Amino acid sequence: MRKNSTLEGTRTAVVGLGQMGRGIARNLDAEGLLVAAFDTQPGVFAEAGLSERVSEADPETFFDRADVVLFVVPSTAQIAPYLANAKDRSGQVIIDVTTSDPAQSRAHAADLSGRGIGYVDAAMTGGAAGADAGTLTLMIGGAPQHVAACRPVFDAMSSNTFHLGCPGAGHAMKLVHNLILHSSFLATCEGLRLAERAGIELQSAVEVLNAGNARSFVTEVRFPRDILSGTMAARSRIANLEKDLGLALDFAGDTGARVPFGTLTQNVLAGALAAGHGETDFSWLFPLYEELVERLEDET
Repeated sequence: MRKNSTLEGTRTAVVGLGQMGRGIARNLDAEGLLVAAFDTQPGVFAEAGLSERVSEADPETFFDRADVVLFVVPSTAQIAPYLANAKDRSGQVIIDVTTSDPAQSRAHAADLSGRGIGYVDAAMTGGAAGADAGTLTLMIGGAPQHVAACRPVFDAMSSNTFHLGCPGAGHAMKLVHNLILHSSFLATCEGLRLAERAGIELQSAVEVLNAGNARSFVTEVRFPRDILSGTMAARSRIANLEKDLGLALDFAGDTGARVPFGTLTQNVLAGALAAGHGETDFSWLFPLYEELVERLEDET
């Protein structure tokens, strides 16, 4: 069933069919908007469950077919080669939903503008579950006319959109968001490990937090769904969190902001990578927490 019968007419291509891109592509496909999709990993397109009308095509070939090209890849660095080769095409818009450096976003927007192509950074939160359900929250930077042109695409993949300003604003807000989110996750891990040491049952401790002022997405959703359940499937790698914090700290340095809590979080995550946990689902940061802190203390 379509979310909105007014969405037809915006031909969209998706680059990247990983944990996030797959759900986004399926929702665009369900609305009749998706014309092509691509992933660098062999076999991923066939596993994505898209309809027969969606073709598998390299971005270099479907730039000429799509009104909107949506990149769902790790960072702006992965899309730079494609943007460099994009042909002049008045009216086309690139949507960059990565977690990236706002300065790079602004540079891409300026370069593409000279070729008649719009650039919108639409950083997202909501995780893979939100991508699957089409309920992501989008933090958007871009010229008003380009954001308006992408509205059908945004409506198909999200339930909340915030247009925050010029190109780069969406990526800046995502770095702020992740700085807070990942730091609060580790702070929650620390507190709940302390509760366990005090002999308090973990589920009871989480219930207390959720009944008080310390509640958050981490306690209300992340712990019950991904940790207390035993699934340990937050559907993102520890390496992704470490990458996000690195970008946030670089951005803070560029603006002259002081971020000691973010720096400590980054150090713990870097230690997890050094210990060989980069590819581990980040829900495992809770059982690994004391080991990682001990490693950090040994290094300092």
